[in-house]
Amino acid sequence: MTTRSPVIDPQTAPKRLGSGYPPEFAGPCVTRIKRQLGDAAGLTNFGVNLTELPPGCWSSQRHWHTKQDEFIYVVEGEITLVTDAGETLLKPGMCAGFPAGKPDGHHLINKSDRPAKYLEVGDRTAGDEGHYPDVDMQARFIDGKYVATRRDGTPY
Repeated sequence: MTTRSPVIDPQTAPKRLGSGYPPEFAGPCVTRIKRQLGDAAGLTNFGVNLTELPPGCWSSQRHWHTKQDEFIYVVEGEITLVTDAGETLLKPGMCAGFPAGKPDGHHLINKSDRPAKYLEVGDRTAGDEGHYPDVDMQARFIDGKYVATRRDGTPY
């Protein structure tokens, strides 16, 4: 039996560049880097990402989840949280939470001239859907990953 260390070096964790969005919605997130810390630790009930937003980059299209809670904690730099209520500047040590089922679209934008990093935590509840109020897109959590479709369910 092999024992794996629970210690993770974020620089060696699996990373994803950009998003899985259809091309017409991917542009603002194309330089986003997500280091998948939860996957590196073998976690299955919730995900943890160390996400870097270069200057001008968005975390995502503005969205909300039907079943997934989300939480973010700013590690370095400054990022602007955009919700239905407007914009809020977040600095290191600040955090925000987004309860499941609350239809308040949110995303983060790096409006500064320096990279910003934040921890992102979300559960992996089966049957979750993501809704995107500003664009014709929704996402369904199917077989462990999100699949983007138009609001009427037709594929891109």
